[in-house]
Amino acid sequence: MDTLLIIDDEKSLLDVLALVFKKEGYEVKTVTNGADALEILTTGSVDLVITDIRMPHISGMEILRYVKDNKPEVPVIVITAYGSIQQAVEALKAGALDYIVKPFDVEELKILVARGLERKHLEQENILLKKDLKEKFRFEDMIGKSRLMQGIYVLIEKVASTDSTVLITGESGTGKEMAARAIHNLSRRKDKAFVTINCAALPENLLESELFGHTKGSFTGAVSDKKGMFEMAHKGTLFLDEIGEMSPWTQVKLLRALQERKIRRVGGTEEIPVDVRVIAATNQDLKKRIEEGKFREDLFYRLNVISFEMPPLRKRIEDIPLLVQHFLQKYCQQMGKKMKRLAPEVVGIFEQYSWPGNIRELENVIERIVAIEDRETITTACLPTEMIGLAKRDEFKVELGPNFNLNDFLDSVAKRYILRALDMSGGRLKKAAPLLGVSYRTLRYLMDKYGLRAREELEEVGVDK
Repeated sequence: MDTLLIIDDEKSLLDVLALVFKKEGYEVKTVTNGADALEILTTGSVDLVITDIRMPHISGMEILRYVKDNKPEVPVIVITAYGSIQQAVEALKAGALDYIVKPFDVEELKILVARGLERKHLEQENILLKKDLKEKFRFEDMIGKSRLMQGIYVLIEKVASTDSTVLITGESGTGKEMAARAIHNLSRRKDKAFVTINCAALPENLLESELFGHTKGSFTGAVSDKKGMFEMAHKGTLFLDEIGEMSPWTQVKLLRALQERKIRRVGGTEEIPVDVRVIAATNQDLKKRIEEGKFREDLFYRLNVISFEMPPLRKRIEDIPLLVQHFLQKYCQQMGKKMKRLAPEVVGIFEQYSWPGNIRELENVIERIVAIEDRETITTACLPTEMIGLAKRDEFKVELGPNFNLNDFLDSVAKRYILRALDMSGGRLKKAAPLLGVSYRTLRYLMDKYGLRAREELEEVGVDK
């Protein structure tokens, strides 16, 4: 039930309006002065205000200004006498929904009230819709609406409910640590520590000490006992980044800790029980490292209980505008600058660029642009040198000659855009066909031709694509 606050120094008018609007199904609060009105507005909930402009002590204009400053979503209708039209116009400029002149037709006021509440409700629905869309494109601190990222979100939710060891693979800058944090934040361990260590950043002797701790006097500089990362992460999560760079000797000790759930500090003899969930990440091919004798096969299988790959940015093109918007807001706010926007040609370049550094590279590019550019619109002139060349590059430029096959080339282009349309449509053919400008039947034919399968077909056979 919507609540109306009606303010007028004529008690008889208030009684009539209260009776009329209660019959219409509204809750009605009436006051004869601005002071009582401000008290209701401060302490209570009101959906629409009707106020006379001319009142002693606190005027209707002051009431209007208070509402617009403190509850801008609440519509205000002002009542004015015939000779006060100029004040009514001023009220409209100050944000009033509308005005009505005394003596007025109650039916006309009913229409204004209904219109004001309808607009308020629509604005509230719009805010909720935007919030829902924002949440749909976000998962913990990760951003992305692509099919690949939606699949990652689902997998993370499933993995988080277990205590299994997780191996996250993917190129540098794809957000492996962010995914690990999401798993921790959704797990039963969320209230405990999330401890991270980069295995490539420390030499072997220091890495062992950082992981397992050391006892006083165990080596030069060990002036006291020190807890390692495993002990610090007890009951929580330990994230081992760049696990592929770990030395063979440290791999042995890590394998033992995972198997026995006990650790021994460097130089110590005491077995210390630890309850730690381990999440490891690497940008390397661990199976290849095993073949080269640089990574233990038994440790790989101990880590690889549950594994998934974070997709590179070039495979989730539709997420680029969302990420750009996020980083623009982040750095414009941090640097106290007015929000910037991208020129259409820049968006095109961002979508063509291969992003070898993935999300980290995109963030660095946006931070640099915000830091050094004063213009509000980001053009190609603002971009790094290696990206500007894409503005003039022919996307389909190929070398013609005896080895070139036109049919194969056209098939590859068609397949590429079909896959892109399927990605944008969530794998649904009926949604993908209009994006390609073809009929459902034509798209079905092309899918069969190129050996592609729709999402609904995969779901029928129990494959989660």
